[in-house]
Order: sequence, then structure tokens, then C-alpha cells
Amino acid sequence: MNLFTSPETLPFGVAVALIVAIALLEGLGMLVALSPSNVIDDLLPHAVPESGLDRVLGWLHLGRVPALVLLLLFLLGYALFGYALQKVAFNLLGGFLPAWLAGLLAVPPGLATVRGLGSLVAHIIPRDETSAVSEQSLVGRGGVISGGAARRGLAAQARVRDAHGRVHYLMVEPDMDNEVFEEGAQILIVRKAGAFYRCIANPHPNLI
Repeated sequence: MNLFTSPETLPFGVAVALIVAIALLEGLGMLVALSPSNVIDDLLPHAVPESGLDRVLGWLHLGRVPALVLLLLFLLGYALFGYALQKVAFNLLGGFLPAWLAGLLAVPPGLATVRGLGSLVAHIIPRDETSAVSEQSLVGRGGVISGGAARRGLAAQARVRDAHGRVHYLMVEPDMDNEVFEEGAQILIVRKAGAFYRCIANPHPNLI
């Protein structure tokens, strides 16, 4: 138990506490139809294509995987490697490494966890199409609200099929300020506005 209560392993204990806190917040957000993950993704800056920042974010799968999931992967890798490092140091040296040193040494393995497991997660979870052609091709397509309630300022997840029958999961808001689309509502994508798509009630759900 000294491994988990020692001051030298405090950074890794904080990482574990953050994992638990994020999981609780995400679970609470599902109950009120407000996902902290979506909020964080909306607040993140958009890098210029082919820029250095864009390559770094792409290496970390940001944009393909929700930012909160990537943060959880980093904290998981950071904490596991940190505890393992301090355990090995104690066995070899008879004492723990300073907390600041162990914390710094655990950062690269945390990033490596994001890189390695992020690719796997990206193939499992549903995600938005990111190419400009695919985004525009979904305008005019019908869909169904599949998670939460969509209102202006509070996006919800919608399930939309493209011309080839492939399913896409998009974050949508009503195009009109006073409209609200509950889960299961039939919608029609009318335009792309920033990170979200705008939609209206589908007037002909059987035709699209």
C-alpha cells in the first residue's frame, strides 16, 4: 500500500482520481443529455490543415476520437507506467524517485498510450466524417436523433445514412431557434455550421 499512499506517487494518484471523476461526469452528462466530451471538442481550436499543430493532433488521433477519451487514455497510461516505474525504482534503489522526476518520465508513455490505443478506439466508436466532400454530401440527407435532445446551443447525436447506405453519427442543432428535436425525431440536414450540422423536421421521411 506504500506505493499508493507515498507522496512520491501523488501525480499518479491524481491521474487515477481524474479518471474516476471524468467517468462520473460523463455518466451524469448522459442523464441530462449534455456530454462533457462534446463540450470539450467544441472548445478545442481547429488547426490549419498541413500545419505542424495539425500533424501533432493527427498523430494523437484528435478529431477522430473524442478529446475526453484521449485524455482518459493518457491518464491511464500515465498512471500505470508511473506506478510501475516507482515500484521498479523502489526494488532496485530502495526508495522511490522524486515525484516531479517520475511524473516527467511518465509523460512519454502516456502519450504513447494515446497513440497506440487511440487508433484502436477510432475504429470502434462512431465518428463524424472529416473530409470536406463527405461533410457536404450529408447535407440534404435525412436522419434520426439517436442520443439526447437537440436544441439551439445544445447539440444532440443524429444517425444519418449517406448515398451509399453507410451510417454516420453527427452532432446536430435545430436550424430554427425555437425548435427542439427529441430522441427518435426524424430530421433533415440542411447545412453545416462550424462543428455542428443544422437540421429541420424532415417533411418527407419516407422519401429520403
